[in-house]
Amino acid sequence: MVMWVVVSAHPGRRKCATRRGASGLKSVPMSYQVLARKWRPKSFGTLVGQEHVVRALSHALSTGRLHHAWLFTGTRGVGKTTISRILAKALNCETGVTAEPCGQCPACVAIDADRFPDYVEMDAASNRGVDDMAALLDKAVYAPVQGRYKVYMIDEVHMLTGHAFNAMLKTLEEPPEHVKFILATTDPQKIPVTVLSRCLQFNLKQMPPGHIVDHLARILDAEQVIHDAPALRLIAKAASGSMRDALSLLDQAIAHGAGRVEAEQVGNMLGAVGDDHLFGVLDALMQGDVAGLLSVADDMEARSLSFEAALQSLASLLHRIALVQFAPAAVADAAEREHLLQYAQQFDAEFLQLAYQIVIHGRGELSLAPDAYAGFTMTLLRLHAFRPEQPAPLGGGAGGGGAGRARAMATPTTAGSLAAAPARTQSAAERLSAAPSESPRPEDPVATVTAAVVGTSTDASSPDSADRADAPHVAGRDRGVSTSSRDGPGHAHSGDVPPWESLPPEAAGDADVSSPDRAEDEPIRIQPRSVAAQPSKSEDPHHEAACDSLEAALAAGDWHAVPRLISLGGMVRELAQHCEWVSLADDVLTIRLSPAHHHLLDMNPGLATRLGDLISERLGRSLRVKVELGEIAGETPAQRDASERRARHVEAVAALESDPFVRELIERFDATLIEASVKPL
Repeated sequence: MVMWVVVSAHPGRRKCATRRGASGLKSVPMSYQVLARKWRPKSFGTLVGQEHVVRALSHALSTGRLHHAWLFTGTRGVGKTTISRILAKALNCETGVTAEPCGQCPACVAIDADRFPDYVEMDAASNRGVDDMAALLDKAVYAPVQGRYKVYMIDEVHMLTGHAFNAMLKTLEEPPEHVKFILATTDPQKIPVTVLSRCLQFNLKQMPPGHIVDHLARILDAEQVIHDAPALRLIAKAASGSMRDALSLLDQAIAHGAGRVEAEQVGNMLGAVGDDHLFGVLDALMQGDVAGLLSVADDMEARSLSFEAALQSLASLLHRIALVQFAPAAVADAAEREHLLQYAQQFDAEFLQLAYQIVIHGRGELSLAPDAYAGFTMTLLRLHAFRPEQPAPLGGGAGGGGAGRARAMATPTTAGSLAAAPARTQSAAERLSAAPSESPRPEDPVATVTAAVVGTSTDASSPDSADRADAPHVAGRDRGVSTSSRDGPGHAHSGDVPPWESLPPEAAGDADVSSPDRAEDEPIRIQPRSVAAQPSKSEDPHHEAACDSLEAALAAGDWHAVPRLISLGGMVRELAQHCEWVSLADDVLTIRLSPAHHHLLDMNPGLATRLGDLISERLGRSLRVKVELGEIAGETPAQRDASERRARHVEAVAALESDPFVRELIERFDATLIEASVKPL
């Protein structure tokens, strides 16, 4: 092979740069061929990652059911041109039409060398006009010169103009017997449906990373290049499903590593974020080490690594850890699965979901940050701020993952109060758990204002409400909560409490929101008297009466009253609300759950036991709850509550429609009452 180099110093003068030897011009051989061309598959058996296409084409060639037009779609580097060349060899091999061309006959060798006269590859991006298509179709009528079929391969066919598509329709539908069309495109949506209907369409999928790694390893072994598996995984990840991109990156990695392909050199070449940085972030999160998190960010900035790529890789790592928690078999690599298992055991499942959401949102907000470093570090600090209080293994404790859901997230109000946050959460939970199970009375204005400001349920004994009630800290001086009454003029209303819910004068002593003796960093809460000064359960005079009512409800088989008499929360309340009464015999309470809500038991197998414990605690005797699956014959508490809500909504809509003021608005201004916006009181 001879290479000519033409150098033009002036428009009208040309010089030919060659090397002369004894016999005149000396050729400089091009001994190196890029891996993407050298290792292009020559048969269907060596094709990687497109088994569904190979199977269909092999069966068609073996049985002689040959279509006249094929359309291959897929992203770059997945084998569209390679399959078209193998198909051309299968049609023109001198051994006959076969799914396994010999690769040795003149036709196969010529097609591999791209010099077979009856195989034409046309680039539709540069030959997209109707004249180019007309010239191709004019030649199609002539018989093949050397082969059995004329094969026209039109690459990037979606680039043809509308007139060019129209010009080829008739020939594409009824071509001569000796003509086969192969169309290839990366954007099939731009191809007219009239063309699609005339072709057999094959969608080529992206190469899985495992297939790319195995193929690159075979090539490097054949090329006798030293390599390691982590380096090949980095290349496969950077290739994004394209085998050609992977081979091009492999060429670059061999040159960069001076004949060696190693993970560190490949990472430096790609500018990729190494696993050491990602695992460093997770280790710092487990230890609560803010300095460690910032150290990872500083190291990445010093090496000019992409923070956006780091967040993308971190989200992918969190995804794989979550897979190890719930579906370990989904991570095929045993070594990687074993390494991720320790993080899956340390991080709570709920925190992993939250961390994944924080990372992907942080990546989307990176362009809005002052700079990429600030956006990345703020995302890391957000992960630290919302980490679990006490990480525990997945499933540790009763009820599977219930312990993780019961723990509060550490959300300190200031950096200095981070260590004290768990202690405050625990004391608040103990204080609320000591309160009686009945809800605050409607006439208690302090409790009403507290529920409105804190934004929690007034059910003090609910475990979910106990966790939520301590999270927001309401400070009267900072937020302007008014404790003045509505009586008398001159009482201004400010802050978060609306005028119609201002506190009466006698409530001021119960919630001192402006005491000068209070520490500056201590959160100030408005606490209802019904929570702060109520007796414990053993001292509550109403406890025995409540037990009698519950006993009567169970004796009468009134399951609708049981959830109201017992303060239930979370998933236990959901289970009770969606069940109906079956029987009570020998201290075994049997209830029925609809199959539509079987997931309540699948997710939390210990819910029935927890419900039985709560009922037994209120009754003062042991009672076991048995839940059976079956169709609901009567009405569950949830269905009755829904019916009552619908009835109240209908009454509220009727009351508004009959209101004189509303009727005047409708008649005068042609207004419409939006029933969905009506909220009954």
